[in-house]
Amino acid sequence: MRWFIVVLRKYWVFSGRARRAEYWMFTLVSTIIYLALMFADDWAGNQVPTTAFTLAIALPSLGVTVRRLHDTGRTGWWALIGVLPCVGLITLLIFTAEDGVPGQNKYGPNPKEIPLLTDSAPTDA
Repeated sequence: MRWFIVVLRKYWVFSGRARRAEYWMFTLVSTIIYLALMFADDWAGNQVPTTAFTLAIALPSLGVTVRRLHDTGRTGWWALIGVLPCVGLITLLIFTAEDGVPGQNKYGPNPKEIPLLTDSAPTDA
């Protein structure tokens, strides 16, 4: 759940890089919530819950996808390949599953080397 909150906090952020864990945990939690809301749709007799959720996470989803592509050394414009049926989605799946470029790249420092805001600071022992 922590990764889901991190992505929501970066609602408008399309710069920088995102780890695989950030991207895939956000995707997992979003999918679980979406499936639960589909059951709510059946109960309510309309599609208001899933439509509202889809609209609410559209921008954070795009942002984390662009940052994930940046982590692999690609421009965020590659996210548009996802609109192509089959080939585009498979390509985007492969790009987001790849490990990030080690060290700093033109999009920023390696996110694996930066502690999360929710992590506690190391202590001297």
